[in-house]
Amino acid sequence: MTTARDIMNPGAHWITKSDTLQHAAQLMRRLNVGALPVGDETHNERMCGIITDRDIVTKCVAEGRDAAECTASEVIEGTPRWIGADADITEVLHEMENHRIRRLPVIEDKRMVGMISEADLAQNLSDHQLAEFAGHIYSSSR
Repeated sequence: MTTARDIMNPGAHWITKSDTLQHAAQLMRRLNVGALPVGDETHNERMCGIITDRDIVTKCVAEGRDAAECTASEVIEGTPRWIGADADITEVLHEMENHRIRRLPVIEDKRMVGMISEADLAQNLSDHQLAEFAGHIYSSSR
């Protein structure tokens, strides 16, 4: 059985809600990632959201805001989704498809231990599974 742990990118680099989007973008560039979990600095790495490179562009830059002034808390929204490290890949797909998300944090013992991205799925799914996943995520009928 393939689990979330088997396909995730291990490790977790966090930013806090008070970090600027400029800092987030610089960290994304340095780490070569497109998303970072956002932690609540008062609750020791409790994930309160995820910020993506797209969030920075559409919710800050495109609105003419200054990324050096805008904080993560100003652009994150919704309840963050996650999956347990021992979850089966079918559970991973279900979570990502049902919530139409492209990156999924992996949690173990209440701590983030990794992240699953579309690229991770592409390396671990059959062509048929991957096509089904893409159909769910990118379908405009939802």
